[in-house]
Amino acid sequence: MPKAPPDTPSIVVTGIGVACGLGHGKAAFRDGLFAGRDLFSHLARPGREAPEGDSAFVGIEMSEPPAILPARLARTTTFGERVAIAVLDEAWREAGLETIDPLRIGLVVGGTNLAAREQALAAASFAGRLAYVPPRHGHIFLDTDIGGLCTATYPIRGFAYSVGAASASGTVAIIQAMDAIRSGRVDVCIALGALQDVSAHDLQAMRAMGAMGTTRFADRPGAACRPMDRGHDGFIYGEASAALVLCRSDMAGDAKAYGTLLGSALVADGTRGPEPDSQGQVRAATNALTEAGLTAADIDYVNGHATGTPAGDAAELAAYRTLGLTGARINATKSILGHGLAAAGAIEVAAVLIQIEAGRLHPTRNLDNPLDPRFDWVGAVAVPHAIRHALKLSFGFGGTSAALVIGAPDKESRQ
Repeated sequence: MPKAPPDTPSIVVTGIGVACGLGHGKAAFRDGLFAGRDLFSHLARPGREAPEGDSAFVGIEMSEPPAILPARLARTTTFGERVAIAVLDEAWREAGLETIDPLRIGLVVGGTNLAAREQALAAASFAGRLAYVPPRHGHIFLDTDIGGLCTATYPIRGFAYSVGAASASGTVAIIQAMDAIRSGRVDVCIALGALQDVSAHDLQAMRAMGAMGTTRFADRPGAACRPMDRGHDGFIYGEASAALVLCRSDMAGDAKAYGTLLGSALVADGTRGPEPDSQGQVRAATNALTEAGLTAADIDYVNGHATGTPAGDAAELAAYRTLGLTGARINATKSILGHGLAAAGAIEVAAVLIQIEAGRLHPTRNLDNPLDPRFDWVGAVAVPHAIRHALKLSFGFGGTSAALVIGAPDKESRQ
């Protein structure tokens, strides 16, 4: 990805909308993040039942989002779509997008196979009586329906599409939004990490492949999610969604700039399944740093992918060593939120920006015995830290490695 010409306006984030187990909106997100709240429990949403004889899956679920859509329309939507509207509404209002020409606003939705749980429930409900399937089932389970609902609700007329990169989808959506602004196609682009509403089938399959945590912590859900700890047992799912408004800095107006997106990179590792690839991760980080005009020595904070899978954590640590990131503070957002899958990258970038604003780093839960104590981990409590340059990493099944370099905004742009 070529570096933008020197006279090209920078890209800043001027609006954030979030939803997760901590609640809906940035206030709940900020408070719970720095407190390191324990949200983990047994998943109870219909369609996520564990196999007979097994204990319930461990994870985090959120409450119903604020009612924004008219009731008649809301009844035709999925849970994930209602969450998407809630996070988009928060980000839209904060960024003041009502003053922007709709033709100059784009939307990139990160995620695929987003409504698997509800689709499985629908298939079971109408088995043997297919003649009664509602017509809306012909489109509401398509990934494009989230973009369609968003553009039908808000004046987004530049473009809208979805991108799939497994657990890197949210970050890839941000990268695509950056490219759209740099190319001049739009002046503002919203990157939305969509809620991936997984079914029991999905959860069991990911457990079977060794990626998701086992039943080891079934009686202690709060101890199950352990990124970068020697006791890690696999990732733990957490419902999440986030919307970020990206804008040319000269179009930001009076909106607050949370941070500047300095560099990005997206590379193919050349792998098919869940196998992590340290070399691809290093290439992604190096390319993003080069685009930002920085080196690893300039990075003072890393928000890694850090899932808690043994293979994933080991490969990521190898990438940290190769890059020489021993001088940067590091924490793991998934230790608090769980793994948001498609939404993970987007909500973790939101966490980076909230930490920049607060001048603090959130704790890492359950980091009792770090895999490599030579790194500067943030432990059980939040710590003060003025982030100047952050590195955000995201990796996805299918060989996707993505990286973002995020800079603190100019002091005069803060409010």
